[in-house]
Order: sequence, then C-alpha cells, then structure tokens
Amino acid sequence: MWNIASQKYGANALGIQRVLGLGSYHTAWEWLHKLRCAMVRPGREKLSGVVEVDETYVGGQKLGKRGRGAVGKALVVIAIEDKNVLGFRRVRLGRVEDASGDSLTKFIEDNVEAGSTIRTDGWKGKGYNGLIDKGYEHVIQREMGKIGEEMLPLAHRIASLMKRWMLGTYQGAIRVQHLNYYLDEYTFRFNRRTSASRGKLF
Repeated sequence: MWNIASQKYGANALGIQRVLGLGSYHTAWEWLHKLRCAMVRPGREKLSGVVEVDETYVGGQKLGKRGRGAVGKALVVIAIEDKNVLGFRRVRLGRVEDASGDSLTKFIEDNVEAGSTIRTDGWKGKGYNGLIDKGYEHVIQREMGKIGEEMLPLAHRIASLMKRWMLGTYQGAIRVQHLNYYLDEYTFRFNRRTSASRGKLF
C-alpha cells in the first residue's frame, strides 16, 4: 500500500491520482484537502519563549514590484521559536491581509503565548508597535545589529525552506484561496521533522 508519509517533500494531487489509480484529479485533491484540514489540532499549544517573527510574500507574478508592495502576492507571517544554540523549535505560519497592526497582532495573539519575547526587525511601517500593550516583550533586531547583518536568520531560513518545498511539491501551482492549507501542511511536517513515527510525518 502506498503511504503518503513515504514522500519526503509531500505529495500533490496529481501524484496521488497516478499512484492510487484514481479516475479523477478532483477526487485526489479532495482527499489531500481533508488531510490538510485534519493537520491542525484544536487547542494546540502556542509558541513560547523567544519567538522570531517576520513576513514573506508567496506566489504572484514573477515580474513586478519587490518587497512589501509586491503585486499579486500573498503575505505570510512566520513565527519560529528560538532554541538558541540548538536551532529551531516549532513554527507557525499564517496568511494575513496586510502588515497592519490589527493583522500582525492578531496572528501573534493566536499563535504565541502572552509573556513571550517577540523578536522582529525595525521596519517602521509594520504593525508590531502594540505588542507590549498586549503583554509581550518586543525586541527590535534592526536597532541592535550591524548594517548588512542577517537580523532574523531563523524566520528567513523558514521562508526559504517553505518556498523550496512548495516549488518542489506543487511546482508553484498554489492558489491563494487555498494557501492556508498548504501552510498548515508545511507546519505539520516541519514540527514533526525529527519524529521516529512515519505516520506523524503526514
């Protein structure tokens, strides 16, 4: 029996359709969709401790404006626990409408325990200014580092790995309206990357 957990980077609907001999691509896609919906456990523990937070754009046009004004792209927030010298811990990903205070603060409140230290860069247009009022400590890396130094290496590494995974698994064919499901799948896989149980991989 073919096991989706045996796929190192994930499985797309076309691959499942082919391997299982399904007559419909839509049926295969529906199966994957149900699996992704089951990946988010209600009441899962929030991140805690020192949590690095940054945003990245996913999808959209290959040619267009760069940065926070990128055309046709979806804004994804990355939150990753810092294990200090031990590297990564758990990650949370989520699509937000914009980089406003309402959007970014809600993401953090939904995913990070109050009292944690939130580490961001110092871009002045971001909506992280109200974190202290919400019960978080806020450390702005840009004001502490040197010019040209990588201020948020953990979040940037996650962004790179996530985009590589999406490209390798789905060849970039990700619709914005389904993006949160793909983010949940990547989160599930990443947080269980050291698991000895094959079933927990997917």
